[in-house]
Amino acid sequence: MIFSFFLIFAGAAALATLALYFRQPLLIAYIVLGMAVGPFGTHWVENTHLLTEIAEIGIIFLLFLLGLDMQPKSLVSTLKKSSLVTIASSVLFALMGFLLVVNLGYPTREAIVIGLCLMFSSTIIGIKLLPTTVLHHKHAGELMVGILLVQDFIAILVLLILGSMASGLDAINLIRPLIALPILAALAWGAVRYIVLPLLMRFDRFQEYIFLLALGWCLGVGEAAEVMGLSYEIGAFIAGITLASSPISQFIALNLKPLRDFFLILFFFTLGARLNLNLLDEVWLSALLLAGMILTVKPILFRFLLHRFSESNHLAWDVGFRLGQISEFSLLIAFIALESNLISDRASVLLQTTAILTFAVSSYIIVLNFQNPIAIKDELRRD
Repeated sequence: MIFSFFLIFAGAAALATLALYFRQPLLIAYIVLGMAVGPFGTHWVENTHLLTEIAEIGIIFLLFLLGLDMQPKSLVSTLKKSSLVTIASSVLFALMGFLLVVNLGYPTREAIVIGLCLMFSSTIIGIKLLPTTVLHHKHAGELMVGILLVQDFIAILVLLILGSMASGLDAINLIRPLIALPILAALAWGAVRYIVLPLLMRFDRFQEYIFLLALGWCLGVGEAAEVMGLSYEIGAFIAGITLASSPISQFIALNLKPLRDFFLILFFFTLGARLNLNLLDEVWLSALLLAGMILTVKPILFRFLLHRFSESNHLAWDVGFRLGQISEFSLLIAFIALESNLISDRASVLLQTTAILTFAVSSYIIVLNFQNPIAIKDELRRD
C-alpha cells in the first residue's frame, strides 16, 4: 500500500506539473496515471479494489462539504425548482441512451442498464469545477446542487432495483429508502441540536477536537445511512446540512478541503486503473459515439429544460455544460450490474470508457470556457 501511494502521489505530482505547463486540466493527469501504472498498464499497482474503497471517502467528504454550505430552507426551495427538470432530463437521457446502444448491437438488457447509467451527471466534476463563491452564494450553485441531489436519489433507487434483480424484485427494499430518509434526517437533526452543537460550543477552543468531531459525525451518519438502505453519500450530505446553521460550519469546511482533495486524487486514479485496456479494441467506436451523444445532447437538453422553467439563457447554458457528462454513480451501477451478471465485460468497459471520455472532454470544456478554480485563462479563474 505504501508503494502504491508513492506511485500515485509522486506520479500525480509529476504529471500535474506537465499538465500545468501545457495548460491541461489536472483531472486528466490523474486518470492517465491510473491507466499507465494500473493492472492493465505496467502492473505496478494491482490492488485497485482497495484503492477504490478508499477513494470513495473523497466523494463522501465532497457531499459533506456541500451540506455544510447549504441552509435547510434553501435546500427545500432548490429541490422544488430542480425536481421537474431532473426527472424529465433523466427519462430523456435514459431513452436516448437505450435507443443508441440497441442500434449498436448490444442486447436489450445491457442497453437498459447503459441507458440508466446515462441519466446522471458527475458530482465531482460539477462541484469541483464550480467557483466557491458561486457554490455558496449564487443561484447557479444552488440549482446544480439540487439537480445532483435529485439524481443521487434516483441513482439509489436504480442501485436497489439492480441489486435485487438476481433474486427477484423486493418491494420492501424499494420502499425502505423513502421511509429511512426522513427518519435519518430527524435523528441527525436531534443529535446535532442536543449533542454535537453543545460539544462544539463547550470545546470550540480546541481545533483538533473540532476536526475529529466533524470527521466522526460525517462518517457516522454516512454509516447509519448505509445500514438504513441509503448510501454513505446521502448520509454525509445530511450530516453536513444539519451542521450548516452552526457558526463553526465554515471553519470545518475549510479544514476538510485538503483531506477531500487527497481522496479525490485517488478516485480519478482508480478510474483510470480499472479500465480494461484489453477490451478497448471492441468498444472504442461505440464509446466515441456514446460519449459524443452525451457531450452534445446533455448541455442542449439541460439548457432547453432550464430555460423552459424560467432560468435565464446564460445560466441554462452554464449549468448544462457543467452537467454534460456521466457520473460516478454510473460506474457504480456498471460494477454492480457486472457482478449480478446483468451486463457483460464488454458493456462494462464501454461504460467505463465513455465515463473517462466524458469526464475528460467535459473538464476541458469547463476549464477553457467557464469560470472555475483551475482555469487556464486568468479572466476565468475564480476560487
